[in-house]
Amino acid sequence: MSQRPGTRSSKQELNIALCVPLGGAAGIWGPSALASARLAVAELNSGSGITGRPCRLITLNAGDDAQAIEDSLVELVEEGAVDALVGMHTSAVRHDLLHAIGGRIPFVYTPLYEGGERTPGVFAIGETISRQLRPAIHWLNERHRPRRWMFVGNDYVWPRASHQVAHRFVAESGGSVVGEMFLPFGGGDYEYVLDQIREQRADAVLLSLIGQDAVDFNRAFGHAGLASHVLRLSCALGENELLGIGARNTDNLYVASGYFASLDTDANQSFKERYHSHFGVRAPTLDTFGQSTYEGIHFLAALLNDAHQRNATSASLARLGTAPLSYRSARGAVYAGGRVNRVPIYLARVDGHAFRVLTHL
Repeated sequence: MSQRPGTRSSKQELNIALCVPLGGAAGIWGPSALASARLAVAELNSGSGITGRPCRLITLNAGDDAQAIEDSLVELVEEGAVDALVGMHTSAVRHDLLHAIGGRIPFVYTPLYEGGERTPGVFAIGETISRQLRPAIHWLNERHRPRRWMFVGNDYVWPRASHQVAHRFVAESGGSVVGEMFLPFGGGDYEYVLDQIREQRADAVLLSLIGQDAVDFNRAFGHAGLASHVLRLSCALGENELLGIGARNTDNLYVASGYFASLDTDANQSFKERYHSHFGVRAPTLDTFGQSTYEGIHFLAALLNDAHQRNATSASLARLGTAPLSYRSARGAVYAGGRVNRVPIYLARVDGHAFRVLTHL
C-alpha cells in the first residue's frame, strides 16, 4: 500500500518513505521500482511485518525534475510520520537528502553507485563502479582489443566518479581515452557527441548516461551507423531502456550489472514468479533498478528486525548494520556486516530487446 505525504496512519504501522524518480530523465525507472517495493511490502505484511508491525509506503518523487523533495521529507521526519527511508535515485539526489535529514532515520540506498558512502545510518547496498567497470573493461579488451575510448555521461556525481576510475582501467588494458563529455539531463541533440566519436576514431564508448538520456543517445548512435563497429559499455542500462532504444540500435552494446531479468538463477526465477503472480499481465517490466527497491525493503526489514532483537533503537544509527544479515534478494546478495554488501556482477550483451548474460565477472 502506498500513501501520499501528509496522510496519517496508525502508530502501529511502520512507515517507509520510498523515494524513486517518477519523472525526468530517470522517470523510466519508476514503474518497476514502485511495483517491486510494493511486492516486498506485501510479502512482509503477509507475515509479521517489520519488528512485528505492518509496514506501509509513502512515495515521494525523486526525479531530477522534482521540486523540493528535501522539504517534503524533512516535514515528514519532523512530524514523526516516517520511520525509515528507501531511496532509488541518482547520487545527486542522495546528497541532497542526506544534507536535509542525514543521521535522523535509517536510509537504505538501493541502486548502483560510485561507492564510498559512510554516513551513519545510511546503507548503500547496490553494486559499485570499480566492481562493475574493471572486470568489464578487461573482458572487452581480451576479446575485442578496443584501443581508443570515448567517455560520455550525464553531468553529476556518479558519471564523473565512474570516468575517473575508468581512465585507470582503460590504461591497464593498454588503451587510451581520446575524449570525455558530460551532458546535462535532457541533452537532446547528440550530433556533436557523435561527430567527436567519429573524429577521434573511437572504437569503444563508455556510457554513463541514465534513463531517457541513455535511450535517446543510443537511438542516435544506431541511426548514425556507429553500432556496427564501435563497442558500447554501460553500467546503468535496464530492460526498459532497451525497449525504448530499439533492437536495430543495440549491436555491440554491453552492460555490466548486478541484475538482469534474464538471469537463470533459482533466486531470480522465484522472484519473477512471485512478481508476475502478484501484478498479473500488466506488471511493469522488471529491471535492475526495480529489483533494487525490492531488495532494499527486505534489507531494511532485516536491519530493523536485528536491531529490535538486540534492543537497539533506530536512534542509535551508528550501531545499525554492524553484524551480518540475511535478507531476501532476487540476485543472491549477502550483507557481510560493517557496510559490506556482496553483490554478484554479470556482463551481458544486448541481443535485440533482451540481455544475453555472458559471464559472472
